[in-house]
Amino acid sequence: MYHKELAQSGHRLFSVRGLNIHVAIIGAAIIAWYTGRTGPFESEAANCWWQVAALATAFAGAFWRVFTSGFAALGTSGNAKKEAEAAELNTTGLYSLVRNPLYVGRIVNFTGIAMLSGSWVFGLLTYLVSVMIYVRISMYEEQFLIEKFGKAHEEWAKEVPSLLPRLHGWVKPKYKFWWKRAIRREYKKFFQLATAIILVDFARRGFELPEDMTCYYIYGGIVVWRVGMLALTHIFKVFDGVK
Repeated sequence: MYHKELAQSGHRLFSVRGLNIHVAIIGAAIIAWYTGRTGPFESEAANCWWQVAALATAFAGAFWRVFTSGFAALGTSGNAKKEAEAAELNTTGLYSLVRNPLYVGRIVNFTGIAMLSGSWVFGLLTYLVSVMIYVRISMYEEQFLIEKFGKAHEEWAKEVPSLLPRLHGWVKPKYKFWWKRAIRREYKKFFQLATAIILVDFARRGFELPEDMTCYYIYGGIVVWRVGMLALTHIFKVFDGVK
């Protein structure tokens, strides 16, 4: 009964899971504006390393998702909004190490973004809440996969953990890496990450522009790229049929 209730709550969370990154970004910006700090330490050098760790964590989660999406089987629910989808059961590549690698990427990415705030408390809280959310969502998807794939899913689930990757048992990806699908699924996440970096920095400065505008000019270029991707997606239909 408890498992079923968690799966039901996961179904509700599934359709709004894309909002989590916005909460992390806005929360990090508010904290950075309020405290004006780059890290939880007294040492400026230590806080600098905290920011490096935050960026490394955020980008690690983002690139983990790119790797997962590029090798995943067609017809899976990477971009599904309302219901889980699965034309076949993913069991190779990162799916041979953890059953929900996309969610692992999200948790790591969100944690890194939260760490940009300079607050270890917000970083830890974001991590714990993200785990709680994706445990429930993964249970909902597991229920769907069990109903569709039965014994095959049972055997896979016996060996492969849900959200904590194992360090053995790697199986070569069944399909070749498809850049077009990886870009289609993940380019928004990189734009959101770039937005988080700039917004948190801007908030930390009291919403005043720095003397050195290099990073802000680079972000301007990223915004232009984002608009171009929207045109390719919605006007030129470059990604039609790519899920």
